[in-house]
Amino acid sequence: MKKFSIVVPIYNVEAYLDDCLRSLQAQTYTDYEVICVNDGSTDGSRRLLAEWAGRYPQMRIVDRENGGLSAARNSGTDVAEGEYIVYVDSDDWVSTDMLERLASAADGADMLCYACQRTDNQAHDTLPAEESHGWDYYCRHALEARIVPFVCVWQRAYRREFLEKNQLRFREGILHEDNQFTPRACLVAERVRVLPDVLYYYRVREGSIMTTRGLRSKESFVLIGNELSELFGKVEGINKTTVYQALTHIYQMAFSDNTAEEDRHLLKMLDWTAYRRTSRTKARHRRNYLALRISPKLFRLINRIR
Repeated sequence: MKKFSIVVPIYNVEAYLDDCLRSLQAQTYTDYEVICVNDGSTDGSRRLLAEWAGRYPQMRIVDRENGGLSAARNSGTDVAEGEYIVYVDSDDWVSTDMLERLASAADGADMLCYACQRTDNQAHDTLPAEESHGWDYYCRHALEARIVPFVCVWQRAYRREFLEKNQLRFREGILHEDNQFTPRACLVAERVRVLPDVLYYYRVREGSIMTTRGLRSKESFVLIGNELSELFGKVEGINKTTVYQALTHIYQMAFSDNTAEEDRHLLKMLDWTAYRRTSRTKARHRRNYLALRISPKLFRLINRIR
């Protein structure tokens, strides 16, 4: 069994793919495999993968019809053989000693966490080296002001048996799936180790999922808020303050900048019981909940957004 499986979902990233794969091929630690999931690319990405496969024996290609980022990650996870799974987006790259550092720190932890640097401004997040239960880790760091959102899954490596035992997969058919995945993973992780090192380099570009704010994006926020609120409403024996504040922010993202038609559509999707449950943690969250019940326009007015 390999120590690491690196899952790389690929969809129309011809301009960036070489940078990503070069950083993986250059790893100083060699006990790993790279699973490139071609998610129905229509540009030259598949041709590049074929060229790379001829000179990169640790890489294999999984071809599938286009199903989105979650489906591609799940396809790669399903065939992974490594002890740990690392998710790398195909327009990003990693430090050449990433796997070496992770291997030295692993020691059976469910999740290995590390720092990320944005490539547009060289800014990066830092976390102190620590070990804790997953929920303690979540509650300490999930709401911190960060260069890259805490939920992004490519800031962590996951023990494969941990994912299988807890049936952790990515919700297909939505955007912003990391918002749905990360709280669930943290909830059940028994051991989390944090490395303060910058091991991942995130490329900011227009048109990426993280910069998308169309109707489908807003629908996804509502669905994620509804699902996670229902899940955590049933969990007992944990502090829910942090996750409820995070979920309140997710609901609010859906209504930050809409047309009247979008408002009507999203209001029909919204689980008001779920939103009310999450809004109890702070006075301003309760205020926003009441404002949205009256009118999305009032909600945006009191938050000084269009």
